[in-house]
Amino acid sequence: MAEEVVLLDIWASPFGIRVRIALAEKGIKYERMEEDLRNKSGLLLQMNPVHKKIPVLIHNGKPICESLIQVQYIDEVWHDKAPLLPADPYKRATARFWADFVDKKIYEAGAKIWKTKGEEQARAKKEFMESLKLLEGELGEKTYFGGKNLGYWILPWFHFIAGFMCTRSLGSSVLKQSAPS
Repeated sequence: MAEEVVLLDIWASPFGIRVRIALAEKGIKYERMEEDLRNKSGLLLQMNPVHKKIPVLIHNGKPICESLIQVQYIDEVWHDKAPLLPADPYKRATARFWADFVDKKIYEAGAKIWKTKGEEQARAKKEFMESLKLLEGELGEKTYFGGKNLGYWILPWFHFIAGFMCTRSLGSSVLKQSAPS
């Protein structure tokens, strides 16, 4: 039986990017279906009736929701190709912890920076920078938590990297005063 893999997504979704990178790292062929979030498809509503959000990974007709869960699923199903999570249970748990940290602390603080002004924005900048410093201290001299290869925990970072590169090329940033050159 041929594997059927479909990804319901939008091109700019940072969460969809995680899943697309995981599929690419594993060399998995899939069909990508662009969603219109103002007019959600029946397939999206059927496959993710709880949150009604993208991305949704559909493997042989079965939906998997939430991007980090999708990445773990991809790693488990296609375990023989380019592992994203370490084999060691402790290292695997550590990778999951830091990916969750990025989603809960860094992503949320970053969103507050862009959505707020004044003192609330200043608090968000401080929280964001403290979280980055904590992560940098934990990472130390290692290229990745998982060693020398791209892995699970780095996938949540891709949208930040793109954002930082855009900000740098545009020459302005709400973080400029907080971040060293």
